Amino acid sequence: MNALRLSVLDRSRTREGHDTTEPLRDTVALAQELEALGYHRFWVSEHHGVPGVAGSAPTVLAAAVAGATRSIRVGTGGVMLPNHQPLVVAEQFGVLEALFPGRIDMGLGRSVGFTDGVRRALGRDKHDADDFAAHLEELLGWFRGTSDTGVHARPAEGLSVPPYVLAIGEGARIAAESGLPMVVGDIRGREKMLAAVERYRAAFRPSAWSAEPYVVVSGSIAVADSEEAARRLLIPEAWSLAYSRTHGTFPPLPPAERVEELVATGAMTEKERGFYESGLRGHIAGTEDQVAAELEKLIEESGAQEVLVTTSTYDREGLRDSFRRLARIAGLRAPAPAPAPGATAHSAQGAEPAPA
Repeated sequence: MNALRLSVLDRSRTREGHDTTEPLRDTVALAQELEALGYHRFWVSEHHGVPGVAGSAPTVLAAAVAGATRSIRVGTGGVMLPNHQPLVVAEQFGVLEALFPGRIDMGLGRSVGFTDGVRRALGRDKHDADDFAAHLEELLGWFRGTSDTGVHARPAEGLSVPPYVLAIGEGARIAAESGLPMVVGDIRGREKMLAAVERYRAAFRPSAWSAEPYVVVSGSIAVADSEEAARRLLIPEAWSLAYSRTHGTFPPLPPAERVEELVATGAMTEKERGFYESGLRGHIAGTEDQVAAELEKLIEESGAQEVLVTTSTYDREGLRDSFRRLARIAGLRAPAPAPAPGATAHSAQGAEPAPA
């Protein structure tokens, strides 16, 4: 297939039987490997109080990733804006951009805490998501220096950190009206995803951030030497999702064989089995030839300029092998040597052009 802009969102998933801090080091190591393979950008996520996810401080983790890499773009998928004051978010990304010029992305979401307890701990409630558009406008204003408070965000003001909106619920409309690139998922709900893309393009208003619509489609993609092996990579996440929907908490990833044993022995409840089987459907998974064909179809249907891969699994070597195979499918090439992190002035690299 033709060369494709391919990126990865890693959620630093915890695993049964492993230290809960290990996933953060795994995330940094994975970013280094993906950079060497030619992936375009590497994003980290924000989750609070979730046993299955170690990534709770995305800008801190993004700094670690950027410091350990040289050329790959680094960002968040995303910072959940309702959880934070826009000024603080602007300052954090300003610091990142100042330290790693021309490499930082600001992916922004409108979700709040997963449970009532987490929301209380954050001092937020589920209705705070309704203010996302206003908070987004305020955040972007800090970079332009347009706040009417008389306060200036240092060092963010005057810097250009590309913003991306995670299109969950109202996200597509907000991204279009704000003239920002949109990240939409997941690819399992193809009709819903394509409808969001169509609405976004129809309502898009050019802005200083992006002259044209820019669509990133996201979802799990697994590649292996057989269709069965690729499917096994999806099993741990499918079970964790089923467990969260039946028990109210998102657990560490189990080994695939333990889940297969639950299925074989009938240990899953009917409700768990339904969510589990649903969680295995709709992803792109298979051999290199099969995935290449599915990817080509996805790009043709969506017109997306970029694919953001969100795959998580217990088998770390299987995951790395999947990313290597995917890089080969997409025709990725290793990047040219880049200066040491933070060693150049901000003007030396410059910000990423508008994603149009």
